[in-house]
Amino acid sequence: MAAPLLAVDTPSLLYRAFFALPKSIKGAGGKPVNALLGTANMLLQACGDYCPRAVVCCFGAEAGAYRVKAFPAYHADRPPMPPELEHQWALAPDFLAACGWSSLDAGELEADDLLGSLAALESGAGGKTLIFSGDRDMFQCASEQVTVLYPARGGPQLIGPAGVRERSGVDPSQIPDLIALRGDPSDGIPGAKGIGEKGAALLLGQYGSLEAVLAAAEDSASEMTVRTRAALTDDPALLSSFKEMATLQPIKLKRPQDAPLSADRGAAAARELGMNRLAERLEKASSAKA
Repeated sequence: MAAPLLAVDTPSLLYRAFFALPKSIKGAGGKPVNALLGTANMLLQACGDYCPRAVVCCFGAEAGAYRVKAFPAYHADRPPMPPELEHQWALAPDFLAACGWSSLDAGELEADDLLGSLAALESGAGGKTLIFSGDRDMFQCASEQVTVLYPARGGPQLIGPAGVRERSGVDPSQIPDLIALRGDPSDGIPGAKGIGEKGAALLLGQYGSLEAVLAAAEDSASEMTVRTRAALTDDPALLSSFKEMATLQPIKLKRPQDAPLSADRGAAAARELGMNRLAERLEKASSAKA
């Protein structure tokens, strides 16, 4: 089987590592390096398990401009980045590059949009993609050629189309519809009032899409409760905008070239930042390869 492309939701991994590991893990200059260390270790584990042909670390805007324009409350309640993470965030692209892992920035769009675009590009070329992300929005990308590597206790889980259906009750292509109906508190998207994840999945199972659900809500002959009908007809245009916000936007890219782990350079960069154990791990990887 051909080696997959590993597309990384770098903000997701940095935040996850930052909150999972103690800030007492400090490097050169006495500043925390817990986020960098945890992210590097997760990527090294993924490289060891899946031998990707290349690793692309994606960054982007905290809140995509088009999403904020559609709904100003999008991401509005998210707290600012902790100062202990800010300096690690700034160091991340150069450190990741030293390990042989390229970085891409989505500009005014989000890392999610880059991940989806990379996966589509790789699939179009006949390749396979692993999307390393803790964001369930990425479930919409799952297919025969695209698998989500979802962080979890006990190690990341591989989530394909069947796993998406098992977890959410809908097909991958219906994830934006599901988000529009049930909302997404982490993104500040309220969804339709009173319709939770189970109810949204049932509606999509019956009608197939948000558009069909909204059309059924306007039809007095449809089998919907008064409460559900009211939630769907209160502001259908806003629900449609939620679906648009949840749908990944395409970004024009060139297909990444194969790029192996640069263990020697990564080890040197890790030592410079004061992450000596990580440097030792990379040096062992370099020796094993030699």
